[in-house]
Amino acid sequence: MNIIAINGSPRKKENTATLLEKALEGAADKGAQTELIHLYDLNYKGCISCFACKRIGGKSYGKCAVKDDLTAVFEKIETADALVLGSPIYFGEVTGEMRSFLERLFFQYHVYDKQRTVLFPKKIKTGFIFTMNAPEKVLKDIKYDMKFKGYESILTHFFGSAKTLEVTDTWQFPDYSKFEATSFNVDAKAKRRREVFPNDCEKAYGLGVELVTANSEVKTK
Repeated sequence: MNIIAINGSPRKKENTATLLEKALEGAADKGAQTELIHLYDLNYKGCISCFACKRIGGKSYGKCAVKDDLTAVFEKIETADALVLGSPIYFGEVTGEMRSFLERLFFQYHVYDKQRTVLFPKKIKTGFIFTMNAPEKVLKDIKYDMKFKGYESILTHFFGSAKTLEVTDTWQFPDYSKFEATSFNVDAKAKRRREVFPNDCEKAYGLGVELVTANSEVKTK
């Protein structure tokens, strides 16, 4: 069993990366081989609309024709048994690096036919971990819940299944006194970091277990 994790955060040791590492730990404890890829280490850009992946009989049909650092990543994903993505939410969306990655990942497998055919070679389990400063109680008010359902739907369409883990009200700075952040209750943030984030890590671990274990009853929400 092989599971690939994609970190869409520019930070390698904070909330998103930590949760992805926990997911991979859960997968590894069930015997999976794991790899964590940091998108901000790679040199690439979003889809350039060359449509080479759509050209009938073309050498790049069903494959992204752009050759850059994502080429090897896509090859790894095609041989993986599971895929877990992670991104913080910036102004209501995943990071720019994650968005560009997803454009390239999805579009190459998308066929413009009436059946909405998908060219990805097999079904794999997928998960998406979202981290955000917004508190859980306002997710519906700012429509984040619909955004997350949208990503879950598109992952299911292309790969067969998807699970979502939403981690809210995250701790952002090592020292809040050094930043203009007076809108936050720092004591409440620190308390949540101590008491809730460990539970979020357990859920991420459970997600990793579920992605590599058939018929698992692990809950991520």
